[in-house]
Amino acid sequence: QVQLVESGGALVQPGGSLLLSCAASGFAFGTYTIAWYRQFPGKEREFVAHIAPPYGTIRYADSVAGRFMISRDNDRSTAYLQMNKKKSEDAAVYYCNAPSLDAWGQGTPVTVSS
Repeated sequence: QVQLVESGGALVQPGGSLLLSCAASGFAFGTYTIAWYRQFPGKEREFVAHIAPPYGTIRYADSVAGRFMISRDNDRSTAYLQMNKKKSEDAAVYYCNAPSLDAWGQGTPVTVSS
């Protein structure tokens, strides 16, 4: 079955960097758009970035443009979110998503604190 598994969430200091991974299985990863979302406590999930297949159009939310970078390795069926210059307002649970399949991972928490 379709499965997305995020990893890499951790505590990071303001200004620091973190790499999140999303390992996919159960579908032809290289032919699907993959997205990252995040959710703050008590809020709806919000869009962070997406990357079209196979290494196509990339879009970022304004709040992360210039600081975060989405990428994908189709041979490994894995997507990544490189987060740089972390701010306290980036603390959230980050989710991987395959929009066309309406598939979500379980989320990985990111905390930003000094």
